[in-house]
Amino acid sequence: MKNFFYSISVLTGTIIGVGLFGLPYVTSKLGLFPTLGYFVLVSIMIITIQLVFGEIILRTKGSHRLPGYVGIYLGKRARILSIINNSIGLYGANLAYIILGGSFLASLLMPIFGANQLTYILIFFASGAFIIFLGSKATAKTELISLLIFFIALAVLVIFGLPHIDHSNFLTVDYRYWFFPYGLILFSLAGMSIIPEAREILGSQGKLLKYVIIFGTLIPAITYLIFIYLVLGVSGAATTEDALSGLEISLGRGILIFGYIFGLIATFTSYLTIGLTIKKVFWYDLKFNHFSAWIIACFVPMILYFIGLQNFIIVTILTGAVTMAIDGTMVFLVYLRARKKSELDPPYKMNLPSSVIMALIVMFLLGAAVTLWQI
Repeated sequence: MKNFFYSISVLTGTIIGVGLFGLPYVTSKLGLFPTLGYFVLVSIMIITIQLVFGEIILRTKGSHRLPGYVGIYLGKRARILSIINNSIGLYGANLAYIILGGSFLASLLMPIFGANQLTYILIFFASGAFIIFLGSKATAKTELISLLIFFIALAVLVIFGLPHIDHSNFLTVDYRYWFFPYGLILFSLAGMSIIPEAREILGSQGKLLKYVIIFGTLIPAITYLIFIYLVLGVSGAATTEDALSGLEISLGRGILIFGYIFGLIATFTSYLTIGLTIKKVFWYDLKFNHFSAWIIACFVPMILYFIGLQNFIIVTILTGAVTMAIDGTMVFLVYLRARKKSELDPPYKMNLPSSVIMALIVMFLLGAAVTLWQI
């Protein structure tokens, strides 16, 4: 069972990332109850597509990432599109982790050691890149330990924050922002890119992948709702984009330190596993050698940062809504083909009707179109 818990920790740790800290802000704009509706809808969409992807993995021999499966079932041209889109999405995610994770590290250590925020962003980046170079086992163990510390820090925040919650903060609704939370919620719950990694960790226990996906997605969803309740309840209309800095007035600098630890761990664990996934796309699917794949995986987000892409809210909304729509469409098309000509008999089967698949594709693409229109 050890591999089962490692696998859940990798998926959970990847999903719980930078999106967590933008969720209270977008909720404060629209309102709590409409945002809860988005959570239910997007959670169903995400769990469905991730179970479908898990079935594809279990139907196919060999170790691949999404572009590899697209190439096997849909051909070379579709594979190229998947590589481009997958890379944009993963790089966008890791860019967001570097921006916010480095900011949290700076908030913790700058008052003690000085220097500037860029220094701490580089420390965050270099530490993660080193662990990504070491590979899956180091990452899985880091995820499990980090998650334990993460939930302890969250518990401390909740305990000290509860007395400061004002329930009137939950009653405001502004439908001018009716679509604002969609892209960020989608980004925050998506963990499809790391499911092949979770499957590898399971080893001979592949039949447990279904439960890894379900628990590994529901745990972050519940965590997000707790965090939104806490931050929105305490900060209300004054909720900040990073969620934590707005808590300082009510909770004080001392408790906020736990918040920054909480934020640092959440972003760092996701940075590790997403970086590892990018590395393996280039290593396994594109046949780069290990060192070259590592360089490309880790250094491109830093280059994007230096050329000026530094707003994590915009990065996450676009990454979630647009690249997930294309990835989702690819997964469903692969699924339709894999059901007819797969190499293995999977331990579970989703048996989704074609009409449901087409409806989900339309929802993903429509969500991307509306996001681009609003941004």
